Amino acid sequence: MLNRIKRATRMAMCAVGALTLGAALTLTTPSMERAHAAAPAKLTAEQTQSVQAISNYFNNFNYIQGDFIQVGPKGHVSQGLFFISKPGKLRFEYAPPNPFLVVSDGDYVIVANRKNEKSDFYPLSKTPLQLVLAPKVNLLQEANVVDVRRQDDLVAVTLEDKSAFVPGQLILVFDETKQSLVQWVIVDSDKNRTTISLSNVETGVAPDPKLFVFNAPRNIDTGQDRR
Repeated sequence: MLNRIKRATRMAMCAVGALTLGAALTLTTPSMERAHAAAPAKLTAEQTQSVQAISNYFNNFNYIQGDFIQVGPKGHVSQGLFFISKPGKLRFEYAPPNPFLVVSDGDYVIVANRKNEKSDFYPLSKTPLQLVLAPKVNLLQEANVVDVRRQDDLVAVTLEDKSAFVPGQLILVFDETKQSLVQWVIVDSDKNRTTISLSNVETGVAPDPKLFVFNAPRNIDTGQDRR
């Protein structure tokens, strides 16, 4: 059971992106939540500007869609389509043979295995997705920025959840010349890394609202009480 939850959780983390995306959705005890947390970085003015640019990027659109390629911790490659409708809604649709579908309906992140018709539900507010699906994204205020690194036109910003509900880290890779998010990396609490690369990204096109409606199959594991 624990292995299945970790596997499903890793898929949800990758949906974000992400954004989303390891065991980042796993519910932990308070004593474990910040066991591996890093101290927030003391940012220079230039680094602060880079982080703010990523927040601005997410605030400049309500809709975004495109293609993604995911490389898992063991090198397994998956691909598919993603759709985001802010606030709160997301869909990551994996191409066969990957059986998973990740949907955020605005309240819950649902990780569905279409092969065995089982689903897991996680409150959106307790996942990293809430950082980038919020009506107003402010990474400097809502996340702990633990590292900012630059190489040529790319800047990589490492984030941790400030509320302590979500272990692990989210690394956003941003092209400052194109003003576009090109990749994110998920590092779970066991240091496993999952990389998502984006392509053919299009903003401003409203996706079909039905993409964010999930009709649950019979076999549902909510992960916790949905009340």
